[in-house]
Amino acid sequence: MTEPPDLRVLIVEDQALLAMELELVLADCGCDVVGCAMDRAGAFDVAGRERPDLALIDVNLLDGMTGPQVAQQLVADHGTAVVFLTANPEQIPDGFSGALGAVSKPFDEQTIRAVVGFARQFILHRTVGETPRRFRLAPWLTTPPGDIAPH
Repeated sequence: MTEPPDLRVLIVEDQALLAMELELVLADCGCDVVGCAMDRAGAFDVAGRERPDLALIDVNLLDGMTGPQVAQQLVADHGTAVVFLTANPEQIPDGFSGALGAVSKPFDEQTIRAVVGFARQFILHRTVGETPRRFRLAPWLTTPPGDIAPH
């Protein structure tokens, strides 16, 4: 008997084929994909209904470079953990908008599996595990706890 999904995941990606591929990999990793969105409005709509634990967000969406805005609002409103997916990592804001980190495109299934495992450990246990290959960890996760400024 298989375990029920332990993470509710939102995919925010404007390349439909890539979103479908991610959905298959995430389901195979034991995640419940609660929706896919191609722009900021769609992401907020799905997140408001489904309250995802994790969101995989492209930086550049159909409505422009709005991924960081989506990430920031999902973190603030829902406490969603965020991982950026991008071909242009230099476009991610310095503070990563509250995201755990970023994966550079193109990526493979093994990378996504490792990143989901990393995110799962953080979400369920609030611990930072070994950083997966090809995953750029957000600076705020590497700061010693005494050095993190209060929000």
